[in-house]
Amino acid sequence: MSSVIKHFLNDPKLLLNAVGEGIYGFDLSGNAVFINPAAEKMTGWEAGELLGKKIHQYHHHSHADGSEYPADECQIYKTMFDGETRYVKGEVFWRKDGTCFPVEYTSTPVFRDDQIIGAVAIFRDISQQVETEQALRIALKQVQSLSEQLKDENSYLLSEINQNWQGSGLVGESHVFIRMLEQIKLVSKTDSTVLILGENGTGKELVARNLHFLSGRSEMPFVRVNCAAFSPSLLESELFGHEKGAFTGAHDKRKGRFELAHNGTLFLDEIGELPQEAQSKLLRVLQEQEFERVGGSKTISVNIRVIAATNRDLWKMVEDGAFRMDLYYRLNVFPIKVPPLRERVEDLPMLCANMINKLNVRLGKQIKGIARQSLKKLQAYSWPGNIRELQNVLEREAILSHSHTLHLSQPLDLGAIDSHDDDKNQSLEAVQKRHIAKVLALCGWKISGKFGAAEKLGLNESTLRSKMKKLNIIKNRDI
Repeated sequence: MSSVIKHFLNDPKLLLNAVGEGIYGFDLSGNAVFINPAAEKMTGWEAGELLGKKIHQYHHHSHADGSEYPADECQIYKTMFDGETRYVKGEVFWRKDGTCFPVEYTSTPVFRDDQIIGAVAIFRDISQQVETEQALRIALKQVQSLSEQLKDENSYLLSEINQNWQGSGLVGESHVFIRMLEQIKLVSKTDSTVLILGENGTGKELVARNLHFLSGRSEMPFVRVNCAAFSPSLLESELFGHEKGAFTGAHDKRKGRFELAHNGTLFLDEIGELPQEAQSKLLRVLQEQEFERVGGSKTISVNIRVIAATNRDLWKMVEDGAFRMDLYYRLNVFPIKVPPLRERVEDLPMLCANMINKLNVRLGKQIKGIARQSLKKLQAYSWPGNIRELQNVLEREAILSHSHTLHLSQPLDLGAIDSHDDDKNQSLEAVQKRHIAKVLALCGWKISGKFGAAEKLGLNESTLRSKMKKLNIIKNRDI
């Protein structure tokens, strides 16, 4: 055991003093028993001024509008009475100089022998995030005002906006989609970390690529890492590289994705699948912009912009202990939600036109449009696989089409999974493998939840995952 680890074990306060978030410890009377340096820095109150006193009256006494915030309504104090953990947004802490700053904080009870003995509050200053959100609201209000003033020219303006995005693959005119485009425009010119949220198949990588293209780093590398594609042991080598002889099979020195993305953008796809042992090292890189290769001791500095994406609820993972809270805060600087296709069905005509144009080039077709009845069927469908499923449906129909108008030849449900005449010549295992893979493809490889493959197949999520492992069913592999 290293001497550093021994120090941490012998004195846990070393760890609490090192973190970037503010930490307060309270006894059952609401008196402060611990204050870390980050809390002192953010509030201007030194620990010696507050220890043994009720902090509420110093920094939590009023709301942002100056109205009184009684102590018996304080969410931190409530935790000490009912033992419930609370995650709180929309409040402010007051500094010693009389100014305030917006905070997000978690209030957690502390137990000893099944009895509550106090609480711990972990908070962070979200001033930058609030300012960005306010700028976004102002921009959206200006867009709305302009639309109302120039109602007669609205359709022309909208076509111009979308024409600018045509080459990007991001097309649509729905309210939720236009809002997302405005968010991309706002944050693309900054180096702020962006967390892209959305279901499988919604186009999160496309959003990430456009953020990079519109940024000042557009001429530099865009490097993608699928955090779910590597085992924990290989992932660290992929991210940070390794020295020759660092492990069995490391015959040469290799640069990791962080080095390859130097001065550019690193896209961490499926960040929710990142193993916990890699999360701490990633956090250090995000904080310090430096790391060591696996098996190396030389510190390497990089200048990168990080964009992460996930289809999972990261805060729920934080609460379950599967994802580091400090890493979550570091990534969640500017979240962008990519809407599922079922929430923007009014975009289907424009999406279909854009995709058919690309299919015409790729497949050598001359399709002019899609039949009205077929479009109605597309708009009535729930699209569990989102944009990716729509692309697959249109490509299949384009291949089968012999006219200038696209018609749907198969229903948009599991009935589209046809049986094969040669099934009788295949083993049950082979038939199962093909059927499960096709259902997964139709669901955009979403396994659990509503519209997931497990629900479609009538299987428990864990049972489906077990079958996938047994049958060697891997995403995007031809079956």
